[in-house]
Amino acid sequence: MRFLIQRVNKANVEVDKKCVGKIGKGFLVFVGITQSDNKEIADVMVKKLINLRVFSDENDRMNLALKDVNGELLIVSQFTLYANCKRGNRPDFIQAAKAEQANDLYEYIVDKCKENGINVQTGIFGADMKVELLNDGPVTIILDSNDILEINK
Repeated sequence: MRFLIQRVNKANVEVDKKCVGKIGKGFLVFVGITQSDNKEIADVMVKKLINLRVFSDENDRMNLALKDVNGELLIVSQFTLYANCKRGNRPDFIQAAKAEQANDLYEYIVDKCKENGINVQTGIFGADMKVELLNDGPVTIILDSNDILEINK
């Protein structure tokens, strides 16, 4: 599982020219799910996301988490995070989970984030989405479950 996290001052996602999700200060999170992912992996990823300390404190140090700044989440599914570009110029997406499995885990991730008392907005799974954001920093972080699970062993 991969989360591409962008710290934002605001972000929104549109489908068919209609805004379906909009946040102020917080994280825009693109979620990529692979075939071997499961709820246990999602739990670890959500915990890391929620507690990630990348917001500035009173000393302008990245020391505060999402809840500390009343941050919001805009979570967007993105199977292209598992693009394999090793051969040729056209990526393959063989590692990406099939739609049913990916959607189930995506919805699970959204629900787990909401359980933490955070305002969560979403895109529409599988739709052609237009995402607009004002990156703060810019700060962009990639969380990969392979790296995180290795540390937690």
